[in-house]
Amino acid sequence: MHPWVLAKQTHDFIRGQKWEVAVLPFGATEPHNLHMPYGTDNYQVEAIGHRACEKAYQAGAKVLLLPTMPFGVNTNHLLVPGGLALSVTPTTLLAVLTDLVESLEAQGVHKLVLLNGHGGNELKPLTRELHHRTGVFLCVCDWFRMAIDQYPQIFAKPGEHADEVETSLGLAFFPELMQCEKADAGAAQPTRFDAINRGWVSITRPWHLVTTNTGLGDPAAASAEKGRRLMDLVVDRLSSFLIELAQAKMDERFPY
Repeated sequence: MHPWVLAKQTHDFIRGQKWEVAVLPFGATEPHNLHMPYGTDNYQVEAIGHRACEKAYQAGAKVLLLPTMPFGVNTNHLLVPGGLALSVTPTTLLAVLTDLVESLEAQGVHKLVLLNGHGGNELKPLTRELHHRTGVFLCVCDWFRMAIDQYPQIFAKPGEHADEVETSLGLAFFPELMQCEKADAGAAQPTRFDAINRGWVSITRPWHLVTTNTGLGDPAAASAEKGRRLMDLVVDRLSSFLIELAQAKMDERFPY
């Protein structure tokens, strides 16, 4: 019955619970090279959120997975030829988050994890905007940062977008939507500025210029087994945090 998934439950069940933590996944709808579906970010973050909430719930934590926000900040994808990325602005994302936080607070949920699955969704500034405007504790988890310390033990050459990492997750958790025989090699075009190429200066990258087909990183070495290894690691780490967060008392020193 998946009692940790709000969208699958009835009012009869939900109203009888005292929810300690809500998890709100953020994804995007955008091209992922030539071999992955447009919903890749949504499928990945939902799979991670579902499994992490399940593990925490089964350990006794009253954790509730909310429906995924399927549209992300993709303003720099809009000139990709034939791309059809569906974009919102950071301002829109803030407005949506503000409304949802107010909804949760009014109904007694005071801990919210923003589970992010799209690099363009820079959510931490939004939590700063809301910090003194809400009694809800907000924190951000970019799932793709959670296990990066273990990437050398799992992946041959991780990249950034529709790469070996994301392709491995796709092969493991939504293989019916993958068309790996069509994959671009994912080479990146450097800018003309050495400081940007070295990471000393950052920009909003125009995706139609930096890549040929929106891939950053070669997916050739991807495998379902690698995807499952990564999923297990991320779920273990995230579920452990959710359990701790659910058990923690909110007082004047929280979260310290």
